[in-house]
Amino acid sequence: MTIKEVCQKYGISRDTLRYYEKSGMIPEVPRTSGGIRNYGEEELLWIELALCMRRAGLPVAVMAEYLKLFRQGDSTIPDRLQLLTEQRDNLLRQRDQISEIIARLDYKIGRYREALETGHLHWERKFPEGNRNGA
Repeated sequence: MTIKEVCQKYGISRDTLRYYEKSGMIPEVPRTSGGIRNYGEEELLWIELALCMRRAGLPVAVMAEYLKLFRQGDSTIPDRLQLLTEQRDNLLRQRDQISEIIARLDYKIGRYREALETGHLHWERKFPEGNRNGA
């Protein structure tokens, strides 16, 4: 596949794709005899992984480290496992934080909806940690 085709397939810019390669997030892409990047199935899998990890908030340096470890072979499996486990743990913490924020917003939205129906705004329960005001 050409760079144009890959960009269209994944909805990313050429600059983004080149950056992923330059920063070490994906392996160097083979080129045709004319010097044009020629993305194969393996490169596409790396691009998909890079896009997934970036959407999850994985820093570029961590993704580059993962690729570096991968290239060093099976002896780095424990290191790769640790790297991915740490990133998963970070995402789980973020998910918990987001759940708390959503719960707080749901509470506030409920109070405001009730206020629209009754004409009175009140905070019946402590949420979170003793905060009863509308802040």
